[in-house]
Amino acid sequence: MSEAPVASLSPADYARRPGLIACGLWFAYRKQAVLREVSLELRPGEWLALLGPNGSGKSTLLRLMAGLLQPGAGEVRLGGERLARLSSWARGQQIAFLPQNGGYPEDLTVEEVVMLGRTPHLGLLGRAGKADWAAVEWAMGETQVAAFRHRLLPTLSGGERQRVLLARALAARPQFLLLDEPTNHLDLHHQAEFMGLLAGLRAQGMGILTVLHDPNLARRADRVAFLHQGRLTALGSPLEVLREPLLQSVYGGWVRVHEVGGEPVVLLGG
Repeated sequence: MSEAPVASLSPADYARRPGLIACGLWFAYRKQAVLREVSLELRPGEWLALLGPNGSGKSTLLRLMAGLLQPGAGEVRLGGERLARLSSWARGQQIAFLPQNGGYPEDLTVEEVVMLGRTPHLGLLGRAGKADWAAVEWAMGETQVAAFRHRLLPTLSGGERQRVLLARALAARPQFLLLDEPTNHLDLHHQAEFMGLLAGLRAQGMGILTVLHDPNLARRADRVAFLHQGRLTALGSPLEVLREPLLQSVYGGWVRVHEVGGEPVVLLGG
């Protein structure tokens, strides 16, 4: 039996679903609608890729699901609880958000940046204990940045810096990880490396939502959601969503999709 659509869930249903759920979200900037009745569920242990053209509302949806923005209508639920009712500390312990551009003081070392991810767990005194240092070590190990823990962030390459910022997000030991175009400014080698890191985190049971610019990077995801003009226009497996009719209607008739080894490959045709 297929699951009930997110938009049709009753309040009692929410309590039985452990995911991070956006239900009927509307959002506007200066009275200009950016999102229109968007419903989406991120499940534990799932990798969900969010695609769409520039201005379609992808980053806004991500910030709403992280609790950084409040919807004009609709709600976000985390494990049955309304996200708006949780404190920023409680949200930060369960949801980690990696923005496109995260600025940090240039005098911080890698280890110090990663420790910032423990902020939701440190309490009023802000003192790190054994559990906090253990989480930092785990995060640096997962992202392979422990070897340069004492280096300053500006001395790192783009790929290294992005892994450090991922480590900072992971240090919170979140249940859900939200990333806004994490492969921007990375070359092909570092893109593949970073996506491999995310696949490993999914295998450990973490729910991952990534805004992506390149549809080919979404092939490794379990499901793909496609936003266009503020509405969710498609949701399904990569093979179901990355199809020529949809992509051509948004990007133009020069888009071609070929199936290679059971996976869609998106190309720009003549």
